[in-house]
Amino acid sequence: MTQTISLPAHEWPQLEPGWVWLCGAGPGDPGLLTLHALNALRQADVVIYDALVQEAILDWAPQAEHIYAGKRGGKPSAVQRDISLQLVELARAGKRVLRLKGGDPFVFGRGGEEAQTLVQHNVPVRIIPGISAGIGGLAYAGIPVTHRDVNQSVTFITGHDQSGNATGSLNWQAISDGSQVLVIYMGMKHIAQISAKLISAGRPKSEPVAVVTSATTTEQRVLETTLGSIVDDIATSRMEPPAIICVGASVLMRQVLDWQGMAAGIPPRNLDPLGRGKPAESPS
Repeated sequence: MTQTISLPAHEWPQLEPGWVWLCGAGPGDPGLLTLHALNALRQADVVIYDALVQEAILDWAPQAEHIYAGKRGGKPSAVQRDISLQLVELARAGKRVLRLKGGDPFVFGRGGEEAQTLVQHNVPVRIIPGISAGIGGLAYAGIPVTHRDVNQSVTFITGHDQSGNATGSLNWQAISDGSQVLVIYMGMKHIAQISAKLISAGRPKSEPVAVVTSATTTEQRVLETTLGSIVDDIATSRMEPPAIICVGASVLMRQVLDWQGMAAGIPPRNLDPLGRGKPAESPS
């Protein structure tokens, strides 16, 4: 990628010295960047980026200093407070600062914490949303996060709390009862506890589940399984994070909507995976 591609005519905002823009880089594929993100990359003096930001995206900012501030579970990581204060320090030094975060900065991305710290230190901020992996990553796997014949609600869940342990404060019974489709971020490490809680709350062991790792990248892998088999199947597959886990009947739609497979010449497995027996557009 280069800087030679012109942005379309628009009154694009200017990244001024002393400002920090918190920007979502999307789930991985550089093509999923927003135009506001591209505009930011082309102006920044410094780009502080997360572990899930693809290196190719940084090519849009060759003029900037690139600072890695990735946080990955189980690996040495930057301390969140230090990252936030580094943003403050760079802004106070008059830099045009771009904080680039995987997915969307306000969806389990700690963007709210960083933005709050900046505001508390009188540093002006701009928020640039990005495509969250829980939507874009599943779409690349051919799984619609909502589908009229499956769900009228969807719940996004983080697989661990602030300490890195399995989320214990959630009301799993309410989650199980209240949402037909569940999308779990960062859940692989604690999937045994999570799946056991959902089954205990009444979700059937036969419920379809998909695990999508390295979503939207060339390394993407998709595992289709069930709630009762997911622990063993993940172990057998040797899949590694980062991953998005989807629980619910919408997973079945991959049988007809695996567009990447179809692009590679693989025919759809089932044109009517929900067993409706009628055209997709017809009334229920």
